[in-house]
Amino acid sequence: MRSTFNLKEPNKSGETLILFSAYFKNEGRKFVYSTGETIIPEQWDFENRQPNNLNGRSEVANRHRAIKRQLDRYSNFFSDTIQNYKLANREIIISDIKDDFDIEFKRTKSISSKFFEVYEIFLTEKKNDYTADANSQTTIKRYEYNKKLLFQFQEHRNKKIHFNQIDKSFYNSFVDFCITEKKHSANTLRRNVGLFKTFLYWALESGHTYKTDFQKFKAPKSQQTDEVALTLDQVQEVFEFDLSNNLRLEKVRDMFVFGCATGMRISNYSKVERKDIQNGFIKVRDKKNIDKTLEIPLNDFSVYILKKYDYKLPNISNQKFNDYIKEVFQLLGYDENVKKTIRIGKELIEQINPLHERISSHTARRSFITIMKNKKIPDKVIMSYTGHRSLEVFNKYYKPNNDDKKNFMQTVWKMNDTQLKKVN
Repeated sequence: MRSTFNLKEPNKSGETLILFSAYFKNEGRKFVYSTGETIIPEQWDFENRQPNNLNGRSEVANRHRAIKRQLDRYSNFFSDTIQNYKLANREIIISDIKDDFDIEFKRTKSISSKFFEVYEIFLTEKKNDYTADANSQTTIKRYEYNKKLLFQFQEHRNKKIHFNQIDKSFYNSFVDFCITEKKHSANTLRRNVGLFKTFLYWALESGHTYKTDFQKFKAPKSQQTDEVALTLDQVQEVFEFDLSNNLRLEKVRDMFVFGCATGMRISNYSKVERKDIQNGFIKVRDKKNIDKTLEIPLNDFSVYILKKYDYKLPNISNQKFNDYIKEVFQLLGYDENVKKTIRIGKELIEQINPLHERISSHTARRSFITIMKNKKIPDKVIMSYTGHRSLEVFNKYYKPNNDDKKNFMQTVWKMNDTQLKKVN
């Protein structure tokens, strides 16, 4: 693979750019790169592809030797880069060579090769940007997980991640890793790809990279999950279950019921205090979006639990909450096997688990929305409680069970007495 130099405008009377070029047989096209050096065509040696008059002490000779030294840098760097690619058994692609040239000749920030250092800068900026709606603690944790995921991917393939290698091939390998190694569902993969692209857009705008291949990365389609939601009767059953001999489970049960009765996320209702109760409402700043204030009317259940704990609810981590609440439902006898279908890549996988294993802190919020919708409360009213702004996202929480579906069908498609007599 030979390289050479050519003039951009060989017939120009004034100075013209000197271009470095090399032909790539595997791609069937030429790599052309501007050296930034200029020369008058009549001072160019077209046979040897270099400036003429390199000897002597004249000003022209000195300038030509300086140009020659710079051109030699391009030739040598190209040879070394090709050799390194071959030793690493790495495919030689023009776009990658261009990326390497840009880094070497300062057309982009050298830090771009230090992928995870740049990601840490990104995280720090997000954490310090208190004006951004999306930079909640939850979102920051997701960005942190994404960094961890990318690091695991790097270790898995035993090859450092560089911005100039993030192309379609990289993306396909990353997706395959998430599906086959991490067993991510379509929804999890879609979210993580979105976070990754957000980081890359930031890196592009901040000058850490100039590759735009990632803009064409398409995340897998989202999948409607078949998570469970409780009925109002079930919530009452949980609330009335005697756990007085187990304070640990009693506290998590009360917190769960509080979530069912308010529709709040655990990150919000676990912080509720007396000062947040105003004129019959719970008024708190949304932990997921600090610019949003939630106002949830009190009811019999929420008031009872607040008074029980003297308006200072138990502080339980989300992980412990999810572990303990499964114990509560297991004691309640929620052992019925339920099926969950998840998509991993293009494959649909069915999982059968006891119902108590499917219960989590988020089941409470899902149950609240489902109960309220089944009671014909307008969506706009429910959304004013939950803080949802998107109807599409809100409706994903609605999980009517089979009994609900039967009742809805029978309520609409119901014969009158005369018709029933004819049938019977």
